[in-house]
Amino acid sequence: MIVLVAVLTGILAGGAVCVRYLRREIAGDIGPRLRRMQLQLDNLEAEIQLAITTQLAQLSRHLGKDSPPPGDG
Repeated sequence: MIVLVAVLTGILAGGAVCVRYLRREIAGDIGPRLRRMQLQLDNLEAEIQLAITTQLAQLSRHLGKDSPPPGDG
């Protein structure tokens, strides 16, 4: 009976230590990962904005060449 109580106490204490350790590791790992993801999203947003701006500039250049000058019409 004493052995059973000791084993159960050891399992309970080991589980508590593992849970505490895992919680600390998980919480500590989230911060840097979130910052890295935010930086990647910011870079992606900047690249998309650059692509859109470039396409609009090219489109306006092409439309400016094809359209007649104002007042001729």
